[in-house]
Amino acid sequence: MDIKKLLSATAISVMLATTSSISLAENSAPGSGPNPFSDCGIGAALFPTVSWAAVISNVIWDVGTTAVSSATLSPETCNGKNVKTAQFILENYDNLAEETAKGEGDHITAMLGILGCQLPSHGAIVADVRINMATQVGSESYSRIDTLGKASAYYDAVSAASTDNNCSA
Repeated sequence: MDIKKLLSATAISVMLATTSSISLAENSAPGSGPNPFSDCGIGAALFPTVSWAAVISNVIWDVGTTAVSSATLSPETCNGKNVKTAQFILENYDNLAEETAKGEGDHITAMLGILGCQLPSHGAIVADVRINMATQVGSESYSRIDTLGKASAYYDAVSAASTDNNCSA
């Protein structure tokens, strides 16, 4: 395939994904936005319905930072606080995993602060994330997942828990 045709097809895919994301974002509840790891960047444009392929595509393009940087440059496709939270999770995953197992910690407090969660909701959110992550960590395949995949799963758990606990900025 000619490189110009490939670039044109990619640009059209990005525009279509952006247009549909804008209409979805306008009607979304706080905390229910897209996952920057799988729902943003070139990976999401190329694989809008296959999240694992979107993550792999973003990793191939630039070691996983495409999603976060493209989300930052395209706020209509990803909420800014969600992007900042995803980036924080990726950069601090090991600390967050340890603190989640303990049930508290400075990194968790900082992450929930980025999301705009009020202090009284932190306990319920952490409890929900612990339940979700315990299931994932207990699976046989967890040890084979790279840090980006683990951070993405953690982001999904936090996003769901913060939405369930009415967390909003």
